[in-house]
Amino acid sequence: MSVKNGRQFLSIPGPTTVPDEVLAAMHRPAIDIRKGELVDVTAAIKDGLRMISKSDGTPFIYIANGHGAWEAALSNVLNRGDKVLVLESGSFAVGWGQTGGTMGLDVEILPGSWQRAVNVDALEARLKEDKSGDIKAVLVVQVDTATSVVNDISAIRRAIDNVGHDALFMVDTIASLGTMDFRMDEWGVDVTVTACQKGLMMSPGVSFVIANKKALARHETANLRTAYWDWTSRLGPEHYQNYAGTPPVHMLFGLQKAFEMIKAEGLEAIFLRHQLLAEATRMAVKKWSEGGEFSFNILNPAERANSVTTVLAANDKSLDAVHKYCSEKCGVVVGVGISQLSGKALRIAHMGHINAPMLMGTLSAIEMSMKAQDIPHGSGGVQAAIDYLAENVPQ
Repeated sequence: MSVKNGRQFLSIPGPTTVPDEVLAAMHRPAIDIRKGELVDVTAAIKDGLRMISKSDGTPFIYIANGHGAWEAALSNVLNRGDKVLVLESGSFAVGWGQTGGTMGLDVEILPGSWQRAVNVDALEARLKEDKSGDIKAVLVVQVDTATSVVNDISAIRRAIDNVGHDALFMVDTIASLGTMDFRMDEWGVDVTVTACQKGLMMSPGVSFVIANKKALARHETANLRTAYWDWTSRLGPEHYQNYAGTPPVHMLFGLQKAFEMIKAEGLEAIFLRHQLLAEATRMAVKKWSEGGEFSFNILNPAERANSVTTVLAANDKSLDAVHKYCSEKCGVVVGVGISQLSGKALRIAHMGHINAPMLMGTLSAIEMSMKAQDIPHGSGGVQAAIDYLAENVPQ
């Protein structure tokens, strides 16, 4: 017996739900890749990236997931043997650093907690120690989807400036862009990395790097440059050079539509929608945690991301039971814990193309699974989410 027949709910932190309008935009014949309409599509996507990142920087488009964009960013601005300082706050900044290690970079990790944001005082202290300027880049994520922490990018920039350090400031916004405010130019970010499958509401497979003037200047002397990722060749006069060959034509049609939808809703409205749905999720988790079985991974409420919520489980059997019941009985796929939190957490995504009924469906399935299987939990989590939205989304 199940009630899962119908449209499956994908409630994982990427890939996220792709809007029907975006799917429809891709359903058309291929066109000339060298001139005409596709040239305008590429320009529109780059304009969309500048708009959403609040930057006048130079965007680059890659046929790759976020890991490819990591490599693209590092290879274009650094030299073999350069030291990069990775700010740990979960899995993904460290993963970015590990990518650099395979490329011949000297990777130093500033240790952090998997339950707190980056300690900016510790960063400032480490940079003060670097009298000779050995650290060439500082790497951080705005949101880590393993831990569901959000880092204060402007505060990290201030810590770098307080020391007067010249390292490039490189930020991964893969799990944040399009879900919360990001101000590349105002916050002094030199290189921004992002991808299309989360807040940008697109199928996985395209990622982006945005570079400011300082990063482009460093590019001139970078010796890790390779043919595919190289910015210089991608700035060539022929349209196909934007993609180092054949463009992902149909994905570009989808991305163009996604940016049109983002512009139509408006960034402030999008950010508020994410904030409201995230807080509704947190209201539910707060009630569930009264049973002693579940708890927030991120300790400080101010450091909890608006794109995903990581929930710790005291008992891995309860965790397995929730995931299995939601999937097999309700048709809801809830995110699993990854890396250090593998087998210890579930992750509830609330990013991208999502509204109140979609979120309520996920929260209801989770609470239903707890009740059906006698898993200890505080009752009324879904009601708490409803009450919060009813109060904050008035008539």
